[in-house]
Amino acid sequence: MNERQITVVFQDAQPQRLDRFLAGCLAEYSRSRLQELIRQGHVVVGGQVAAKSGMVLEKPVTVEVFVPATLPSTLEPEQIPLQVVFENQDLIVINKPAGMVVHPAAGHGHGTLVHAVLGHAPEIEGVGGEQRPGIVHRLDKDTSGLILVAKNDQAHRWLQEQFRARRVVKVYLALVDGAPPTPVGRVEAPVGRDPLQRKQMAVVPMQKGREAVSEYRVLERFPEHSLLEVHPLTGRTHQIRVHMAFLGCPVTGDTIYGRRRPTLPLERHFLHAAQLTIHLPGEDQPRTFHAPLPPELAAALEILRR
Repeated sequence: MNERQITVVFQDAQPQRLDRFLAGCLAEYSRSRLQELIRQGHVVVGGQVAAKSGMVLEKPVTVEVFVPATLPSTLEPEQIPLQVVFENQDLIVINKPAGMVVHPAAGHGHGTLVHAVLGHAPEIEGVGGEQRPGIVHRLDKDTSGLILVAKNDQAHRWLQEQFRARRVVKVYLALVDGAPPTPVGRVEAPVGRDPLQRKQMAVVPMQKGREAVSEYRVLERFPEHSLLEVHPLTGRTHQIRVHMAFLGCPVTGDTIYGRRRPTLPLERHFLHAAQLTIHLPGEDQPRTFHAPLPPELAAALEILRR
C-alpha cells in the first residue's frame, strides 16, 4: 500500500488547535492517531512541517497529511477464548477475566487481550495504534469485567470522544475491608505517580496529578467488609483502588494499596466492571451492557453472607 496524501484547508473564523481541526475533518482517524502523525513529522502546515499537535491555526492555511503505508504489525494473533458480550461492525464488548493484561507491555509480550482480539477479529490491526489496536480504555490485570474494543478508526475516535466527554457510565462492584465513612459518597482527590513508589499511584496534590472523581454507595454491610457500587467519573490508572485506600477501606485482596495479607481467601482483588452504558455509533439511544460476578468473587460473597 502506498503513502496516502490528504489535503484540507483551514478557514475558520475562530483559532483552533491543529489536532482538533484535523480530527474534525478526518473522521476515519482517531485524534491519537493524528497526534502520532504530527509527532512523526507527517503533517505539513503552509509548507512547513508542523512542530506540535497543539499548534494553533489562526488564518486560512493549507494542511497536508501524509499517512504512511501500513506496515505489518509485530503483534501475532493468538487463539485465546474470549467472552464476547456484544459485537457489531464497529466494536466488541468483552467480559475480561482477571489475570489477563489488556495490551502488550514489559513482561507481557503474549497472551494479552489485544493478542486474543486480533485472533478473533484480525481487521482491527492498526486501529488506533500498532501496539494497542482497538483499545479505548483499560482494566487492571486483576480487575475483571466489561471492556470495549473498536474495530475501525472511526469507531475508535467516536468511543474516545464518549470517554473524553464523560458520557460513558461505568459501574464497578468492589468489596472493601471495613467501611467507607458514609453510606453514599463522592471522592474528589487527584491521582498521580506515588513519589516514593514510582510503579504505584497515589492521591497527590493537584499540580502533581490529574483530576480524579469517584462516586460510591454501600450495597451490603458485613462485620468486617462492605460491598460497594462504585461509579468512576474519570478514568485514572488504579483510580478506584487508590480512592478506596484513601478513604481507609481498601479493596479486599488488593495487596498493593491495601493489606499485605488478604482478609478473604482470594487470589485477586475484589473489583469487577459490572455495567457499562454508552451510545454506540449511529444509534440515538444508549445501550447498557452487564457482566455477572465471576465465580471466585461470587463465592467470596457467599462466605460473608453465611
